[in-house]
Amino acid sequence: MDRVPYFYDKRVRMTKHLWFCFILACAPLCTVTARADDKPWNIIVILVDDLGWMDLTCQGSEFYRTPHIDRLAATGMRFTDGYAACAVCSPTRAAMMTGRYPARLGITDWIRAEFQLRNRQGPSSHVEGYHDGGRALLTPVNQSFLPHKELTIAELARQHQYKTCFIGKWHLGGKGYLPTDQGFDFNHGGWDYGQTPSYFDPYTNKRLQVGIPTLKPRQQGEYLTDREADIAVQFIADHKDQPFLLYLSHYAVHTPIQAKQDVTAKYQADKDGQGQDNAAYAAMVESVDDAMGRIESTLAKHDLTDNTVVIFTGDNGGLDNNNNPTDNAPLRIGKGYAFEGGIRVPWIIRWPGVTQPASVSTQPICSIDLFPTVAQLLGAKLPNDLAIDGIDLRPALEGKPLGNRSLFWHFPHYRHRRGRDPYSIIRQGKFKLIKFYDPPKLELYNLEDDLSEKTDLLAKMPAKAKALELQLATHLSDIKARLPIPKDKP
Repeated sequence: MDRVPYFYDKRVRMTKHLWFCFILACAPLCTVTARADDKPWNIIVILVDDLGWMDLTCQGSEFYRTPHIDRLAATGMRFTDGYAACAVCSPTRAAMMTGRYPARLGITDWIRAEFQLRNRQGPSSHVEGYHDGGRALLTPVNQSFLPHKELTIAELARQHQYKTCFIGKWHLGGKGYLPTDQGFDFNHGGWDYGQTPSYFDPYTNKRLQVGIPTLKPRQQGEYLTDREADIAVQFIADHKDQPFLLYLSHYAVHTPIQAKQDVTAKYQADKDGQGQDNAAYAAMVESVDDAMGRIESTLAKHDLTDNTVVIFTGDNGGLDNNNNPTDNAPLRIGKGYAFEGGIRVPWIIRWPGVTQPASVSTQPICSIDLFPTVAQLLGAKLPNDLAIDGIDLRPALEGKPLGNRSLFWHFPHYRHRRGRDPYSIIRQGKFKLIKFYDPPKLELYNLEDDLSEKTDLLAKMPAKAKALELQLATHLSDIKARLPIPKDKP
C-alpha cells in the first residue's frame, strides 16, 4: 500500500491538518521560550533502534499513536529529509558519536557481540583484512569497536563539566569499549548486544541467560522501555542543577517483537491487513512514545524545558521486507538496503529560542551532523587535526540554508541475495546515485519527483550519473574507505 506523508501530499488532507493543529494547541505542556540567562544548555539525545521513517503519526502514519513525539515536533523542527549514516545500526551509532563517516572509522557493518564472533571479525581488535563469504568479492572485515582515539560527544561534554549518562543499546564494542570507556559517567544497559535478549525483566532468553550485564534485574516482568524511561527521568531529577548530556538509546523497536499485552490489545481492532498493522510493533512504538512523554513531564516539573535541547532520531530505516513488522511506503524497502527505506529516518530537534514551533525543513541532514551541532551547543572548539564530516545544524534550525553539500554512504558488505549489495551512495541535491558492486551497476534517481525510487534515470542522464560517480569515488578515496575487491587481487 503506497501511503503518502501529508507533508508530501499536495492536497494536504484536512484530517491531518486538523490533527496537527490539535497537537499544537496542546503544546503548552512543553511550551518553550528564549532563555533569560546564559546557563549552559542541557542536551538530550533520543535514538530509537530500527524506527522507520513512517513510524510516527507526525510522519504520516495512520496506525501508530505517538502523541508525545508529535508534540515534540509541534514545538520544534521536523526534518523530512533526515538520514541515518548507514542502513544498519553500528555504523550510524559511531557516526553520531564522532561526527565522522562510518567508512572513515572502519565501522561499516553492524558489530557482532562476543558470543556471535566467528570468522567475520576479532573481539576487541581492528582487523585490516578481508572476508571471503563464498561470493564474487572479498569484503572488508568490520572493526569490532569504536577506537579510544576517537573523540566522542560524551568526552566533549565532560570537557565542559557536563554530567553524562548513557541508557540502552550501545553496540559499539564490548568490555573495554563500553560507554563508560568513551566519556559517559553512567552506563545503564549499554553492552555489545545488537538487541536485547528479551524486553521483559530479567531480560534473558534460552540462549543468553545472563540478560544485560549492565542492567541488573529489578522487577520480574518489567518492560525494558519503561525501565529505560525510569532511569532517564531519575538522571534528570538528580542532575537538574548542573548541565547534563543524556543519551537515551532505546533497544526498541528492534526485534524481538515483544510488547505489553494490554497495549497490544488496543491495536488489534485497527488491523486491516495492509501496510502498518502489526499490533505488537505498534505497542512497542507507543512505549517509546510514553518514555518521551515522561521525559517531557520531568523537564517541565523541574523548569528545565526552556534550557534543554532535545534531539530525536533513528539509527536506520524500519525493518520492512516480506513479513517484517512495519511498512516504510512510500519509501522503497527498508533496513539494510541502499534505497530510501533503508537510510531515511525521522529527525526532530527542539532548540528553545532557535527552532520555531511546528517548523518543517526539507534540507537533507545526517547522523554525522549530531557531533558538530552538540559541539556548537557546548561552545566547544574542535581540534584542528580532527576531520569532522558533519556540519552544525543551527543555521537550518534557524530556517537558513545549509549550503549545497553532498551526503555519502558506504556499505562494502554482503547482506542480501539479489544483487543489491555491496553498495555506495551519493545524494547531491535532488539526485541520488547508487553504485552496486556485485554485479557492477549504477542507478540514478530524482528524489524530488520520485520518492519511491521507481524510475532509474541512468539511461536518460548518463552525464549526471558519471559526474556523481566521480564525486563518490573521490570521497571514498579521501576518507580511505575500504572497497570490496575481486578475489584475484592481493
